[in-house]
Amino acid sequence: MKKNNRSGRLALVTILTAPLLYVIDIFIINMAIPAIQKGLSATNGDIQLVIAGYLLGSAAFLVTGGRAGDYLGKKKTFLWGMFFFTFTSCLCGISQTATQLNIIRFFQGISTSIMVPQSIAYINVLYMDQKKRAIAIGWYGVTLSIAAIIGQILGGYLADTTLWGIAGWRLIFLINLPAGIVSLLMIWSFLDETKKDRSQQFDYPGALILTAGLVSLIYSLTEGREKGWPLWSIALLVLAVCIFILFIRHQRHKTLQHKGPLIDISLFRIREFNLGLLTVLFHFMLHTAYLLMCAVYLQNGLGLTAFACGMYFIPHAILFMISAMAASHLIVRFGKKVLLLGAALIMVSFILQVFLFRQQPGGFCVMLLIGLYGLGNGLVLPSLLTVALGNLPEKHAGVAAGIFSTFQQTASALGISIMGGIYYYILNQTPLPDHPMAFAYGIGANILCLCVVIFILFLLPQPGKQGALSAHAA
Repeated sequence: MKKNNRSGRLALVTILTAPLLYVIDIFIINMAIPAIQKGLSATNGDIQLVIAGYLLGSAAFLVTGGRAGDYLGKKKTFLWGMFFFTFTSCLCGISQTATQLNIIRFFQGISTSIMVPQSIAYINVLYMDQKKRAIAIGWYGVTLSIAAIIGQILGGYLADTTLWGIAGWRLIFLINLPAGIVSLLMIWSFLDETKKDRSQQFDYPGALILTAGLVSLIYSLTEGREKGWPLWSIALLVLAVCIFILFIRHQRHKTLQHKGPLIDISLFRIREFNLGLLTVLFHFMLHTAYLLMCAVYLQNGLGLTAFACGMYFIPHAILFMISAMAASHLIVRFGKKVLLLGAALIMVSFILQVFLFRQQPGGFCVMLLIGLYGLGNGLVLPSLLTVALGNLPEKHAGVAAGIFSTFQQTASALGISIMGGIYYYILNQTPLPDHPMAFAYGIGANILCLCVVIFILFLLPQPGKQGALSAHAA
């Protein structure tokens, strides 16, 4: 697929619209959580599901969405994914109850699992030259950082705005309509259809079983805590365990029959792979939960406006981008030591926040500590996959990366449910909401997760050069 420079740049801009809108929609919601809760009279559990449901929908169908592009053609799949993302965004914007919003958010998450894998795949299709592909991947990373900044600022601004009688939190969803239309036109105009690979098989039963298990687990953890752990929530937890056992048996059977399982469970026999999964689990749990707790604490605890809250996160996003770019070079020379340094910076940030945030610190101090977290996280999060997959055989790199991506989204949803649940539980134990104490307990849980991450990083071997390259390409 040869293109001139101008059309090549337009194609790259087009494929980057998927990760741009996907990440914006995560950060923009974080800034508007208090406004959404007030606008829909939602419970704390409902609000957790607004974020967790989106992540779950994406996690459950991520592998299937990637295979759909091979089977149906990447352009067609990209178009349909973007269309459903735009459509479900509009439905979110006109939701009348928290239940409606959470159901639609789940389907919005599914739409991202269709469009985002096509964006990544198109980089491999458009850029056969390794140097140009590396540049495109670099722009992909820059897009994620820019999207985080845009989401935080735009979410804060819109949450405090009313336009034509439309509440600001609704505008946060409805703004995806013009953005989605522009993206659809660009996909139609600047991307060529790819060859179809009919040899790919879809594991629809596997995706549905996994979805049922994840929904049962997350819903019981959030709504069960909210309602004092009634019998139905305990039964739902037990059901989730049973469904996961069924899923493992189903995937093992499909693997033995060579029928294209959703997840290749043979990889779970590799010790380094399991350790890598655990690292992803605990790090993404603490990362997503921190973003939620911090946004709620700054607005409801310190009384900041949503826009001011978004501005407080700008140093975090900028320092994250800088350290992530540095880590991409340092990881080749120093390996997992880069991640350990990042984890140490996060630990310092968390400990200082526990002690200082209870004393109603000034704005500069708050921004500095949130920025320190971003600096440390930039050394950890982008390089986590490289270290975790660093010693896997190259033939497993693609499948392993798909499993890691699914696990990453699931871990993020669990973090919202568990650590976010701790925050809201402590908040409800006092006659007047004590946000500093709730934040301290939530960060305490994050510190425990971070200790587990550090311990596992010590157990992981240094990534091999070939393995690291394979993981980076995946």
